[in-house]
Amino acid sequence: MKIVEQTRDNPLIASVVLFFILLFGFLLLVKFFDISYPISITTRTVSGELAVVGEGKVDVVPDTASVQAGIVVSEAATIQEAEQKINEINNKIIAALERLGIDKKDIKTSNYSINPSYDFTPNGRNNISGYTGNASLTLTIRKQELVPQVITAATEAGANQVYNSGFTVDDPSKYREEARNKAIQNAKDQARKLSKELGINLGRVVNIVESTPGPDRIVPLFAREAGVGGAPDLQPGSQTITSVVTLYFEKR
Repeated sequence: MKIVEQTRDNPLIASVVLFFILLFGFLLLVKFFDISYPISITTRTVSGELAVVGEGKVDVVPDTASVQAGIVVSEAATIQEAEQKINEINNKIIAALERLGIDKKDIKTSNYSINPSYDFTPNGRNNISGYTGNASLTLTIRKQELVPQVITAATEAGANQVYNSGFTVDDPSKYREEARNKAIQNAKDQARKLSKELGINLGRVVNIVESTPGPDRIVPLFAREAGVGGAPDLQPGSQTITSVVTLYFEKR
């Protein structure tokens, strides 16, 4: 009776008592209707699976080369003169490459610009002294034996820069599939070892996740400086294609 009077006179105590009454009623409802808590479902799902990461690698000899041939002209008196010089060299390079059997679709102009050069005078005025032109050709070479000849032909035709060049695999998808299969087998082998060490039985694979690998590494080729020496000796080396998978096994 004394507790009831205290509850009636003190709103805070009344609120606490009401909270516990409601909580007790909720628990009775959960028990009566056999309601499962969402957290128990999550716990059972996680504890019922074993996740294992596997890695697979395939070493491939690159089959395609990419070469950047640059054209730089300077001290042209006019824009038209700079443009004419670039176009003459550009056309000579394309003609030389076509004689080697390089398809036009594998010759792409990736940069073309003409900019003024200035003389700075003491009175603060900037006078145009001439024009500098730049152009770049991206060359895709599908026959590796032609790479040295392509570089020589481009430089002899007037290209005075060779850069951003390297070997790569034209179609890595088939090698990625091989690497993925190796990664899956690697994960299965590790899962068998783990199950023995942990004393558990594994069921079927219920999920697989493949992580996105980084960009395929381009093996750089090092060409000679334009106009110096003979044809360069270039080796494609090898490129590693990697796959990483996570397998989720049922635990029995």
